[in-house]
Amino acid sequence: MLKRAIAIIVSLMFVLSFTAFSFAAEKSAAPAAPAKAEEKKAAPAMEEKKAPVKVKQVTGDVAAVDAKANTITVKGKKGDVTVACDAKTKIMMGKEAKTLADIKVGDKVTVKYTEADGKMTAKSIAIKTAEPAKVEKKTEKKAEPAAKPAEKK
Repeated sequence: MLKRAIAIIVSLMFVLSFTAFSFAAEKSAAPAAPAKAEEKKAAPAMEEKKAPVKVKQVTGDVAAVDAKANTITVKGKKGDVTVACDAKTKIMMGKEAKTLADIKVGDKVTVKYTEADGKMTAKSIAIKTAEPAKVEKKTEKKAEPAAKPAEKK
């Protein structure tokens, strides 16, 4: 009789575990549909993070500065590049911060920029300081040694 009671209890627990498992599976399957929709929305964001915006660089002479449009045109090796400046653009000359108004046509600059949706936006502009004219070293003529004093006898 004890064996029969244990067998009935074990079989009831077995049946109940399957029913509980099936209810849990149904509950997890129902929210899966909205989760997939969220994953689809998150997927483009993940793709954007996977392909970070590349920072490009151009070095050359300033061809034009448009203060109204906040743009600067640089004559680079591969042609002219026009970039827009915004509030985040750092403009430096050495360690000194400058503004777009401080950049003049003909200045040598290095511009780091990003391109998004066909628009180039400057991250930083480094104005090359004018190198001072090289001072030629004048070779000084050394005075000829004085005549040897007469030998003493």
